[in-house]
Amino acid sequence: MFKSGDTVSSKPREPELDGGKHWRAKIGFILMSTDLAAESDMTAMAPEGVAVHFTRLKTDDYTTNETLSRHIDFMADAASRIQPDTRPDVISYSCTSGSIVIGEDRVKEEIRKGAPYAEPMTLVTGVLDALNELGARRLVVGTPYLDEINTAEAKFLITRGFDLLDIQGLNLETGTEFGCVTPDYWKQFALEIDRAEADAIFLSCGGIRALDVAEEIEELTGKPVITSNQGQMWSCLRRAGIRDEIKGFGQIFSRAGESLQPAN
Repeated sequence: MFKSGDTVSSKPREPELDGGKHWRAKIGFILMSTDLAAESDMTAMAPEGVAVHFTRLKTDDYTTNETLSRHIDFMADAASRIQPDTRPDVISYSCTSGSIVIGEDRVKEEIRKGAPYAEPMTLVTGVLDALNELGARRLVVGTPYLDEINTAEAKFLITRGFDLLDIQGLNLETGTEFGCVTPDYWKQFALEIDRAEADAIFLSCGGIRALDVAEEIEELTGKPVITSNQGQMWSCLRRAGIRDEIKGFGQIFSRAGESLQPAN
C-alpha cells in the first residue's frame, strides 16, 4: 500500500508498441475560425486507421477577397502546429475561395515553410483533382459567396480549362451564415442551377453542409457532384496512399486517383 512519503518504483516492463491508432496515414487541415462544417465532414470521410488533424486561422467573419487575402500571413505558423512530432503525410489549407484569392502556389510555399515534411495542398487543388479525375469539363457551380468572390472563382475555373455554364452565389457575407444553410437547401439549389449539358455540379465552400446531400443529388441528376470538402478529402487521401472506396459521399470515392499529379 502506498503511503504519504513513499516513492514510486515501477517494475521494469517492455510495453507492446504498434503504429498507433492512425497507422495508415495522417492528414492535417488548416481551417478558417468561422468554418462550421469541415471538421465533421473530414472525420466522417476518414477511413479506419487514418487521422485527421485540425488547426484554425483567426479570420474575420466577413468574407471578401480582401479578408481572404490576409490568411496567408499566418499560414506557415498554422502548418507548423499540426502534429509536428508525428509529421502528417499531407497538410491542406481548407478554404476554396482563399485558395483562389491567394493562389495555390503561394499557399503551398507557406505550408512548406511550416511543415517541410508534409505534402502541401489547398482545397481548390483537391477540387481540381477530383474534377479532372472525372473528366468533367462543363460545370455549373453553386456557392454561398458574395459576387466579388464568385467572379474571382469564375475567372479561375476558366483559366484552368473548364467551361463554366453557370455560377450562382447566395451572396451571404459571413462564414457562420455559410454553415447555417441547410443541406436540403443545397440540394434544391443544385437542382435549380443544373443544366442538361453539364458534366458535373460543383458546390463550392469548405464551410457548407453540401456533403450531406451530395450522393442524393447525384442520384437525382445522374451526374457527379463535387463538394469542396469531398474533393479535398478525396485528393488528400489518394496523395497519402489511401485508395479505399468510401461509400455514401459521392462517386468520386470509387476512383483510385490515377490522374493525380505530384504537388509542385
